[in-house]
Amino acid sequence: MSTLSPPQSVPPGNPAASRTVGELLRDWRQRRRMSQLLLAAEADISTRHLSFVESGRALPSREMVMHLAERLDVPLRARNALLVAAGYAPLFRERPLTDPQLTAAREAVELVLKGHEPYPALAIDRHWTIVAANRALAPLVGAASASLLEPPVNALRLSLHPQGLAPSIVNWHAWREHVLARLQRQIEVSADDTLATLRDELAAYPAPPGASDARTNADNSATLNQIAVPLRLRTALGVLSFFSTTTVFGTPVDVTLSELAIEAFFPADQQTATALRNYAEQQASQASGSTG
Repeated sequence: MSTLSPPQSVPPGNPAASRTVGELLRDWRQRRRMSQLLLAAEADISTRHLSFVESGRALPSREMVMHLAERLDVPLRARNALLVAAGYAPLFRERPLTDPQLTAAREAVELVLKGHEPYPALAIDRHWTIVAANRALAPLVGAASASLLEPPVNALRLSLHPQGLAPSIVNWHAWREHVLARLQRQIEVSADDTLATLRDELAAYPAPPGASDARTNADNSATLNQIAVPLRLRTALGVLSFFSTTTVFGTPVDVTLSELAIEAFFPADQQTATALRNYAEQQASQASGSTG
């Protein structure tokens, strides 16, 4: 999983393509829970003009579309859709990760993943498809079905699928709630239908054996004593406990880069840190022995 691969392509039949720019802007304003008065004030335009734009009585200029999209914090992909709906050319390019112009970005991702070893880290696209991972991820996913590890691998599906990591997650209830809540927040921000479908799929997965009852007191205590919801996973190295951080590219002007993120897992206890360091040392020793 260490090689960067192109993110998933945009599904055909985007329903936004048949909608007016005013309708799309109104949807984003309502999604951000802003009134016309508030958005007009923040954009320094009249409420009347904004109303005309949303109703289709006025066609906004290219600059006005971008101005409103900025105030609404619309993702780059959706900003392109707004421009197209208004009759303008898209502004933000979407290059595959293999594009030579993204060489520096690919190298940066690989550097971060490699530098995070002996702890696991992975790069994901907007739909949680794994596009790269470091070597420390291998012992965490060893118990998953081979079918779930065939590219393209979806990190959230792998995490909660009954044939994935779910049976190995000690605090399955707490982790499931965390994953679904995080996914819901992402849906609210992005308005991505594919993510909504993924959320419904994950929510429908049955509880693994031993986790069908209500969350145990031990799980509650383990969660409350952490600074963040941990991932506690049974592996061949023992029970490992992690918390994670997310890294994104700053001020991207490429759609692909704006949707790329690195999930880095850190040991939540000394036992996990020691187990992963020992594993990395053993792997390095075996590798040097095989080449000697």
